[in-house]
Amino acid sequence: MDLIEQAAEHLLSARRAGRRGERIPEACRPRDIAQGLAVQARVTELLGDPVAGWKCSTPKPEKIMIAPMYASGIQRGVECVIESKGGAAPIEPEIAFVIGRDVPRGSGEEDARAAISETRLVLELIGSRYERPEDATFPEMLADGLNHQGLVVGPVVDRGFGDWMRGFPIRIEGVYTGEGRHPDGHPLEPLIWLAGYRGLRAGEIVTTGSFAGVISAPLGREIVVHFGEAGQIAVRFAEAE
Repeated sequence: MDLIEQAAEHLLSARRAGRRGERIPEACRPRDIAQGLAVQARVTELLGDPVAGWKCSTPKPEKIMIAPMYASGIQRGVECVIESKGGAAPIEPEIAFVIGRDVPRGSGEEDARAAISETRLVLELIGSRYERPEDATFPEMLADGLNHQGLVVGPVVDRGFGDWMRGFPIRIEGVYTGEGRHPDGHPLEPLIWLAGYRGLRAGEIVTTGSFAGVISAPLGREIVVHFGEAGQIAVRFAEAE
């Protein structure tokens, strides 16, 4: 069994067990971005869970920010299950785009924009298969899907793609208040990059970065995440069984 297969089997076991564990054994850890992506792709093949979309950011020096979001992790409505961390639900408030038609790899901004059928407010659920993700290298994190656990899909936003998307207040009563800013300047930028890098597929949902970093939300009671004047998401988190 080669390095890619061994690493993928390790991560697959953690996913199927539904709990965090040790890092990939040192002998088969991915050493670079190419190996990290290869492990990520192999996990997807072995998991058999359809890819519903992607999380991505524009590339950074020696980093490529892309990971699949699986269909089983997409949630809608108030009730949401999550694998908690430290007794709280780690979430990131984001803007996502639903893709309405295929866009071939190598496409540019015009085609990427034209492919968007909906803009949605979402919450990314954050969670690693590693007990101590802070100890993992970037290729290991890439192999594991860049801390992605799931996605809560909120309401449609019909305000166009203007400067309002660059930043707005994020507020959760009694939990968090701050001036949200998109890490890449505008959430369309990663989508445009993704269209060029791998293309887009009809039906996919693409989320492109947190406006507030990771927020530790409470379990067991309804909260409302306010995205400035763009709208809000009401959600109640429960521990995944």
